[in-house]
Amino acid sequence: MNSIITQRFIKCHNKLKEEGSVRSSRQFAISLAYLPQSLSEILKGRRDVTIELLRKAVEKYKVNPVYIYTGEGPMFMSEEDHKSFRVLTIVTNMQDDERIVHVPIPAQAGYASELSDPTFIQDLPTFSLPDYKYKVGTHRSFDVSGDSMEPTLFEGDKVICSFLEPTLWETSIKDNFVYVIVTRGDILVKRLTNKLKKEKQLVLTSDNSYYEPYTISIGDVREIWYVRAKISPFLPSPQNLQNLMRDDMGELQATVKNQTRLIEKLHETIEKLVDSSQ
Repeated sequence: MNSIITQRFIKCHNKLKEEGSVRSSRQFAISLAYLPQSLSEILKGRRDVTIELLRKAVEKYKVNPVYIYTGEGPMFMSEEDHKSFRVLTIVTNMQDDERIVHVPIPAQAGYASELSDPTFIQDLPTFSLPDYKYKVGTHRSFDVSGDSMEPTLFEGDKVICSFLEPTLWETSIKDNFVYVIVTRGDILVKRLTNKLKKEKQLVLTSDNSYYEPYTISIGDVREIWYVRAKISPFLPSPQNLQNLMRDDMGELQATVKNQTRLIEKLHETIEKLVDSSQ
């Protein structure tokens, strides 16, 4: 049985034929540089649609990827939405399964400025996770830098995120949730307050109270990723932490005792000097 994504793709294909946008399934396949026999297998329910075929259908026929992946919204994008739509570069394995692309700190400046270069994305490290929720949709992971999100996120943590389609920004960005925001020159991890409907702005807030909230215009935003999980470096066991705290307390107590003895000796010396001067 076809996946739900393939079923929606077939509905879009059938709609194009009904409206006369394509004369036949064969012409549809050829226009997308796809084998007609392979498309026939998809339409008969014998195989699932590939990510590459979906990509081509989005570019050629304005198929709405939000509808394809979520079932929400119209089947096809408007001319205005299609013009602002930017195809996201993805990386797949030999089985055509999408991989999670990781963006380490040294590559983040380049990622923000080279989004239109597929080669840059394809050269980044990739991995997969066993959880099914990471098998549907497009995901990225980003290194966390700096201390602005402490104590929630620390430098060296990795956040795993799902892609938020630009057409959903206004309605789907939830206040006080953590997102990765890719601007025209930077990658930021912040909590967001959604003010897009009235002000076309987002408020970015850090968990570290040392940093003040600030706003950013939606025109400066290139990508938004919803943070779903984090990977943190392994920490010592609770027993080891207790031992470390016990050692630290012992050192602190020894330091206080030494300082107390020094103060007592200083007090005795002052008393002697006062007595001898009388």
